[in-house]
Parts: sequence; C-alpha cells; structure tokens
Amino acid sequence: MDTIEAVFNYPVFYWLLVALYFFSIISTIAVVLSENRNPVKSLAWVTILILLPMAGLVIYIFFGRSIKNTRMISRRQKRRLLKNEAHRKIDYPSLDATLTPESVQQIRLTHSLTGASFYPGNNVEIFTNGKDKFEAIIADLLAAEKYIHLQYYIFENDVIGEQIKDILIKKSKKGIKVKVIYDHVGCLKVPNSFFNEMKNAGIEIYPFFKVTFPLFATRINWRNHRKLCIIDGYVGYIGGMNIADRYIYGGKFAKWRDTHLRITGPAISALQYSFAVDWSFMGRPLVEEDIYDTSNKNAVGVGMQMATCGPTSQWPNLAFIFQKAISNAKKRIYIQTPYFLPTENLLRTLQTAALAKVDVRIMLPRHSDSKIMTHASFSYIEQCIQAGIKFYLYNSGMLHSKTIIVDDEFSTVGSTNFDFRSFEHNFEGNMFMYSHEVNTQLAEIFAEDQKECTRVNITRWRKRPFIDKALESVLRLLSPIL
Repeated sequence: MDTIEAVFNYPVFYWLLVALYFFSIISTIAVVLSENRNPVKSLAWVTILILLPMAGLVIYIFFGRSIKNTRMISRRQKRRLLKNEAHRKIDYPSLDATLTPESVQQIRLTHSLTGASFYPGNNVEIFTNGKDKFEAIIADLLAAEKYIHLQYYIFENDVIGEQIKDILIKKSKKGIKVKVIYDHVGCLKVPNSFFNEMKNAGIEIYPFFKVTFPLFATRINWRNHRKLCIIDGYVGYIGGMNIADRYIYGGKFAKWRDTHLRITGPAISALQYSFAVDWSFMGRPLVEEDIYDTSNKNAVGVGMQMATCGPTSQWPNLAFIFQKAISNAKKRIYIQTPYFLPTENLLRTLQTAALAKVDVRIMLPRHSDSKIMTHASFSYIEQCIQAGIKFYLYNSGMLHSKTIIVDDEFSTVGSTNFDFRSFEHNFEGNMFMYSHEVNTQLAEIFAEDQKECTRVNITRWRKRPFIDKALESVLRLLSPIL
C-alpha cells in the first residue's frame, strides 16, 4: 500500500513527462504505419521503437524519415539539361533487330523509370583493382584540356587522395574548370583543410547533403554513394571504387577487390546528366559544359544505359531493374556484392530462378568491412541454398565489387550494393551494358574470382556456432533499416 501511495505522490510534471514519452512513441509508430511502407521495413521500425523506446525514437528521427518524390531539379532546368546533354529518343525498331527481346524489355523499363536514353557505340575498359584504375584516371586527368567533373562518396586525404588533389589544383590554376562533389558523411574524417585547399585554388567543390546539427541532422541517412568522373566530355568513369589508398593496397585486408569502368563514347552524356542533376540539387548553377558528339548513331560498340536511384525517387529504380533482369534469365545469374540484404521481392525472384534451374551464383566476402552487414548477409544463405542458389565466400580480402551478369548479353557495374540501403536510402548509379563481349569478359572475371572462394556447403554451414546464428537472426530482423 505504501508503495502505491509513494507512486502517486510523484510530482505532476513527472506524470506529464511519462505521458509525453508514451505519446511520442505511440505517435511515431502511428506515423510509420500510416506511411504504408514495405511491411517488413515498417515492422523493423516498430520493433526498434518497442524494444528501445527512447533510443528508437532518436534513431527514427535520424534514419527513418522519408523524402520520396522530392524534386532534384526543376522542370525548366531539366529541359535545358536534356537538350544540352543530347538526350534523344530510343530507336526501338533498331534495337529489336540487334538485341534480344529480354534486353529490349530492360531498356524500356529503365527508360520508363528514369528517362534514361540508350547509347550505342561505346568503348569500355574494365578495372578489377585500384592500381590500374588510378593509373588510368590520373593519366586522363593530366590530359584534361577543358573541364573535370568528379563525384565520389569518399575522397580521402591519403597518398592517392593527395596526388589527385594536387592534379586538380594544377589543372584549375591553368584555367581548366574543375567541379567536385563529395559526400559529407563519407568524408567526415577528412579535415576541412584538405577540401579548402582545393576551394582556394579555384575549384568548385561542395559536400553533398552537409550534416549540421541540429537543424539538418536527419540528412545523415541520405548519402550520395555514386562514384563518377567526366573529363572533357570525352572520357568517363563509373563503378565501385572511391578515392582512397585501400583500393590499391587493401587497407586492413590483404587485397581490396573491386570493379570500375572507363568509358569513351556517347554514354558520357548519361554520366554528365547524373552529375549535373546532383550539382543542381545542391543549389549550384546548371552544368552546361560540352559533351561528346553523339551524332554517330550507327557506331559499332557497346550499347549502354545508365540508371540512377535515390530516396527522392518515386520508385526503387535499381531494385526494379535488377528484378526484371533476374526474372528474364534463362541460363545464368552471377552476382558480386559486398553485402547481400535483398528485398523480399528480389529474394523470391532469385529463388524462383534457381528453382527453374537457372545457374544462380552469389559471391560475397567472407569478412567484409562491416561485421554487422556480414552477419545480416549470412542470414539469407541457408534458405537461398535450399532453392538451389550457389554461394561463394571470397577468401583473399575485401570483395567490394558490385556486378551482375545475366545470360550472355546483359551486365551491370556501378555503386549499388545488393541491399536495402542502396535500393532505398542512398543516391546510386549503375551502368547497364548490352554486349556479348562485355558480358563474357565480366563472366571470365567472375570465374577467376571464384578460384579464390570457398563454395558454401549446406551441411557444414548448419554447424556454424549457435551465437553466430542468433546474431544473424537478430540483425536480419533489422536489415531493412541497416
């Protein structure tokens, strides 16, 4: 009795705080449910809010907000940009005569989702290590005569970062226009003096979605993960490598295995368009530098189409395109990704393909740069193997490559991981290629990487420690918001 009386003797403001606390949690759960998101994702947020009420509320404020359907560029600027970028209508009759029906479907879907044009007649060089990629991009930067557009999630102030910074400063002082976008959160550990040195040399350099407290703290969840470079409108780069020494020397890993593309040809227009939209989104004047002459529509080479996605998109563009490619597969699906946290639809589509006797292979690093993501990724392996999907764990270091190969013609390389964050929260970009030669080359690279892997055996996999299984199950529950 005394205890009950003691409870009711608490001051009125105490009960007001308690009421406010529960009202905040309940109202936040109501907001989550009212947004009609993916049920799996909504359940993850509700679970967080119930199990960790106060911490969950803070986490939701930082990571749970939505900016879907936010316009990245005005209609007027978009019209000007499309005109400047030589954006053109897709000649579907010519595609029907040269590509498989499945590839034409892919091109139609990508255009419907993103408005992306299809560009024939490109040349592609594939890099599988940082040393070769950086040697090539440094040579191209040194040869620049008009302008340089650079966009990276991470731009470190290490040896390679300093080298590229010095080249950009040298070029800027010679009158070459240099624009740089770096992600503010991706570069949080880099001192401001590193970027200020470039700014003082005349380089237009800006952080994407700068995080300042407390007003813009919620921006922390929406990161620009793209890795692009356009030089003189003639040569471009896209892929999974940031600017950092670890892509050359491996960092804490024996080796850092990644994939990046060097492109020449009309598809540079797509890279330029993506960069220009992000530049405009940051409130900067429209990018109007000249691009590659795309007048030769009958050029022989690789057909390309670039797709982007982000938290502002109406649809999960890249998830839809990946799902369509996987569902179209008749022979093989090879996937390389550092993290494997598929949406429910992608998971079912992969399982359906494997059950239909398509050769589905997924390659992951045995140890990634994120233990949380590794455990969450491993939680999907057993049920995938049961459907006939083959898993290969890369033993030689960090596998950071983001590559998908389907049948004999379609392949894609870019910045997109096979996980919820890339599909829903990050600004990503992938180049889609329709070419037997590129498809074969990437398949051969996959086969070489496979020699450095161990295929997961279901019997041995089930015998892994109980603590690992438990941790994987818990983290899988949270995978939609990781």
